[in-house]
Amino acid sequence: MNNRVLVLNQDFSPLMVCSVQRAFILVYLNKSEMIRPANGHKLRTVTASFAMPSVIRLNRYVRAPYKGVNLTRQNIFRRDNNECQYCGTHKDLTLDHVIPSSKGGPHSWLNLVTACKKCNAKKGDFSPEAAGLLLKRKPYKPSYALFLRDNSGYGNDWDEYLVK
Repeated sequence: MNNRVLVLNQDFSPLMVCSVQRAFILVYLNKSEMIRPANGHKLRTVTASFAMPSVIRLNRYVRAPYKGVNLTRQNIFRRDNNECQYCGTHKDLTLDHVIPSSKGGPHSWLNLVTACKKCNAKKGDFSPEAAGLLLKRKPYKPSYALFLRDNSGYGNDWDEYLVK
C-alpha cells in the first residue's frame, strides 16, 4: 500500500506529494476532490468507510513558485540510481565533476555525476575521455514532475498526471 498521495493543482499540474491523512482531510473539508482512489483500500471510522485517495485535485488554484529540483548530493545520487556512472557499482559512491572544476567545469546538474571512489581517483583531474572512461548516461537536469514520479514511492495510477 502506498501511503503517499499525489496532489494536483486545479489545472491538473502536479503540485506535491502528501500523506494519506492530509489528503483525506483536504477531501473531507471540501478543499479538494478525489481524482483516483487507491485500489481497494479503505479508510474506516467507527461509523463510516471511505475510499483511500491516491490522487487528489485542489478546488482552488494555488500559485506555486517555480519548482525545480535542488542540486544536492542526495538528489544527484537519486538521479543516477545510486550507481557509478562509469563502472555501474553501487559501493563507495562520491560525486564527480565531468569537466573538472579546476578546468572551469561548473557545479551544475549537467556536470556532476555519481562515481565510485575508484573511478573518481582514476579519472582525477582529466576529462572522462582522457582518463579512458565512458559515461553510462549523460548527466541531465531532472524536471520536478519526473523527480516526483521516480522518488516519491508512487503507484502506477500517478502515471497519467506526471509528465514523462
